[in-house]
Amino acid sequence: MSLQRRHLTLSGIVQGVGFRPFVHRLAHELSLGGWVQNRSGQVQIEIEGLADTLDSFSLRLIKEAPPLAKPQILENARQAIAQSRRDFVILASHTEDAPDIHLPADTHLCADCRRELFDPANRRFRYPFINCTQCGPRYTLIAELPYDRERTSMASFPLCPACRAEYENPAERRFHAEPLACPVCGPQLRWHDETGEAALQAALSALREGQIIAVRGVGGYHLMCDARNATTVTRLRARKQRPARPFALLFDECGEDGNAMLNEYLSPNPGELTLLHSPQRPIVLIEACAHHALAAGIAPGMRRIGAMLPHSPLQALLAADFGAPLVATSGNLSGEPICLDPADAEARLGRIADGFLHHDRPILRPAEDSVWQCAATPMPIRLGRGEAPQEWQLPGRLAQPTLALGGEQKVCIALGWEDRAVISPHIGDLDHPESMAWLARVVADFSRLYRVTPERIALDAHPHYHGRQHALASTLPLHEVWHHHAHASALAAEYPQIKHWLTFTWDGVGLGPDGQLWGGEVLLGVPGHWRHVASLRPFRLPGGEAASRECWRSAAGLFWEAGLSCPPWHPQLELLRQAWQGGLNSPSTSAIGRLFDAAAAILGVCTQASFEGEAPMRLQALAESLSEGPLWPTHWQTEAGLWLLDWRAWLAGLSDLQIPVAARAWALHDALARAAAELIFLLAVPGETAIGGCGGVFQNRLLTERLQDHLGARPLLLPQRQPPNDAGLALGQLMEILAKDCA
Repeated sequence: MSLQRRHLTLSGIVQGVGFRPFVHRLAHELSLGGWVQNRSGQVQIEIEGLADTLDSFSLRLIKEAPPLAKPQILENARQAIAQSRRDFVILASHTEDAPDIHLPADTHLCADCRRELFDPANRRFRYPFINCTQCGPRYTLIAELPYDRERTSMASFPLCPACRAEYENPAERRFHAEPLACPVCGPQLRWHDETGEAALQAALSALREGQIIAVRGVGGYHLMCDARNATTVTRLRARKQRPARPFALLFDECGEDGNAMLNEYLSPNPGELTLLHSPQRPIVLIEACAHHALAAGIAPGMRRIGAMLPHSPLQALLAADFGAPLVATSGNLSGEPICLDPADAEARLGRIADGFLHHDRPILRPAEDSVWQCAATPMPIRLGRGEAPQEWQLPGRLAQPTLALGGEQKVCIALGWEDRAVISPHIGDLDHPESMAWLARVVADFSRLYRVTPERIALDAHPHYHGRQHALASTLPLHEVWHHHAHASALAAEYPQIKHWLTFTWDGVGLGPDGQLWGGEVLLGVPGHWRHVASLRPFRLPGGEAASRECWRSAAGLFWEAGLSCPPWHPQLELLRQAWQGGLNSPSTSAIGRLFDAAAAILGVCTQASFEGEAPMRLQALAESLSEGPLWPTHWQTEAGLWLLDWRAWLAGLSDLQIPVAARAWALHDALARAAAELIFLLAVPGETAIGGCGGVFQNRLLTERLQDHLGARPLLLPQRQPPNDAGLALGQLMEILAKDCA
């Protein structure tokens, strides 16, 4: 049998995921000699032995790779040799190659480390920073690649002899685990003057006393309190200036299947349980049990509660020791970015938190919790810790490195070059100065980490979105992308095999090419070539932007557009009507999101929203209490070649006090779904054209379920990797630019 030397180059997620130790173990198992080395984003392997054994090595390299790794063999060069070496080593990392950077995400506490965490005989018993090659922080502590300890925020924590022995032992699962630490040499907790276990116990005592505490985690601070204590939850809402937006809850992973505590309060379906226990450990929206002991203020007016299981050892200790659900909400004032370091947290959260559980492991960049829901299929709502940065292979090559800035709310940026794109974690809404500072920081961070300098910027066409300020300051060429074209193109990126689309792009509002505030549009085509074929009949919004929170304004606009009077929602309603009649600050919109706002106000569900999307969420929760309801008429008509969905026939039903509120809410959802299905028939859409849904409205589970029911066997394609809301705009903007580059 011939001897060979093979040189393999691997790309993908191969750093920060235990890949080199895995290669080392596999080579020793097969008695092969050579070396493995981290390069600038890649892994290089030179390996020698019998040809058949090397074939097996190459196959197992992919098939048996660590769970977090996603390797791709780019090169497998072969050379005949007369004699092979027997030793196999991990070489020091090399940093001078052309970069091929793939950043790993932070990963939840693995089962092995969890067992050790709660094992009194283990030297890391109750150590809140336990980790190994298969778990722990990555994205939030990597300063740059190649991934070695000296290029992470753990560089300031020298390994003790015991940890050094584990780090250098190929038989150990902590072999080359870069965040490796123990109570002797690693980071420590702090609560006032207490450290370590004493600090943890002090924090737990504060929680048991009904206090609110700020806890420094993997990607920033959480505000925590007892989720059963109504007084404390009310106090947290007042201090955080968050009147109604639901709080996420942390549950202990206890019982035989890890769901014992969860099942006391919530009713998860199998898909939701799969998401909860996934390596990303996101927040998952789950229906609450009929009778539970949670405070009423956790999620006012909602049927579902955001739940997560512990993703870090510190969370595992807090959840297990407290023994009941904990509120675990972002450590910030509403609208601000999450706090990262102790000084910033105490300055910004000092009026919210009664105490602070700090630690001294530096957080290099923020990562808020990811949020998902699961109806027929899983759908992301927000991408953060454990999910991002998210990598995409584009269906073509960009002509220039491109930065995409997304929109105004739920902002994520995208950096695209060649046929690659990376999407940042959630940054937030840009109407706050702190968020603009974070935007600039994330842009600079991505450019440095991936060693890609943008040469142009893609941005939303709206002239007043705050991201434009950053774009103009860059002096780079700007390429405007229409809001709903970006939504549709983001969906198309998820299904590259689809050649033609009919896409419902329904959301709050976004500027359309005709100068109107779109949001109930139907687009036909492909990225770069969308044709506007249908829309909700426009109506004018009295007060313009104020209608985004004052839902009664959208309702008044509907009534006045239909020639009807409306309830006395405001003491100066007549003056407002006169301004509306005169066209003063009354922009025209076709947004389904504003239609939902109006319906919520008419039904008395929500006349003034305290957070974006509150009114539609409350309306959906009401409607989901029923399985059927009235069937309202639907009416499409054409004007100037555009199909318009007429909402006027629904005003009577929405206003009918003889019909229960929940039934009216259900009827609106069903009527919209039936109308969408009817449009496909009216347009004679051929079977090979895919039907898609995107925009924030398609987070509405009831609407998507009703639409799929009315479509029958024809599938409704929805986002599965990127959120349907404005978080997906940056990817869609890249797709639009790519289409022009490839034209």
